[in-house]
Amino acid sequence: MDFENLRTFLEVSRLKSFSRAAQKLLRTQPAISAQIRSLEQEVGARLFDRDGGKVTFTPAGRLFEPFAEYCVERQKHILLAIAEQERAPRGELAISANEATHLYILPQVFAQFRRQYPRVKLSVIRADRLRTLESVVNREVDFGVVSLPVRDTRLTVEPVHRDELALVAPKGHPLAGRGAVRLQEAAKYALLLPAHGRRREQIDELFRVNELHPRIAMEVESSEMLKRYISAGLGLGFLPRTNVAEEERTGALLVLGIDGVRLARDLALVFRRDRQLSRAAQEFLEIATEPFRKRDQEASAARSRGAV
Repeated sequence: MDFENLRTFLEVSRLKSFSRAAQKLLRTQPAISAQIRSLEQEVGARLFDRDGGKVTFTPAGRLFEPFAEYCVERQKHILLAIAEQERAPRGELAISANEATHLYILPQVFAQFRRQYPRVKLSVIRADRLRTLESVVNREVDFGVVSLPVRDTRLTVEPVHRDELALVAPKGHPLAGRGAVRLQEAAKYALLLPAHGRRREQIDELFRVNELHPRIAMEVESSEMLKRYISAGLGLGFLPRTNVAEEERTGALLVLGIDGVRLARDLALVFRRDRQLSRAAQEFLEIATEPFRKRDQEASAARSRGAV
């Protein structure tokens, strides 16, 4: 049975569309249809219904899907096992995360991994948290990096970064020069917020718990846009401390403490629990999680010394 036909079948089943599968696989729609027909002839049954442009499984297709997934996954494992006979990781790893994580958290991880394993190709995918989780679950990528918590029991979750959300102000803002402010004060000024996502949920909950109604001036789609708009003087905003470390150092942006408030922001590397990791993936996991493990060990040692 042709593995390319199996991969095409799985792509059509995921996307529920022949045309979208053709775009994803960089082929023509007639070529995709020919592969599915060939597979159906080999199986001896129709695998998809195509009524009114909508693609759905036939009973045979639904039965065939886990078999196709198993075969494609086994082929990957066989090829990786042969390649790793030389005991040098190779192949390709795909990592999905949002833009800010790729800009501020992952570069050092990627650089260290590339120095140690130059024969492994890293494929970087930029996506929001929800799409990243979907990609990991659907086996479209090897790893995702997302904010905690992650409650999907199909995923293994390994913490890689600890940070906090900080209230950020432009130079010349009325609150500038204050070491810390009360949340009630901040709520009186124009506020820029992320349009959606885990960070927006945290901020909304913070104001709700304190029974405050902030003056929302703008909602933006990315952390970089938010940072640029704050710099332009359009309002206050909440950003991960790591994302504004350079601007804080140069004085381009001001980080304000909020009395009695700390918004934790922890990131984790996630991957399918039932996935057998290649040696390259195991090494990437080790490098990505090492700084967090070391930080936790040092903090534990410091607490022990304090207790003594």
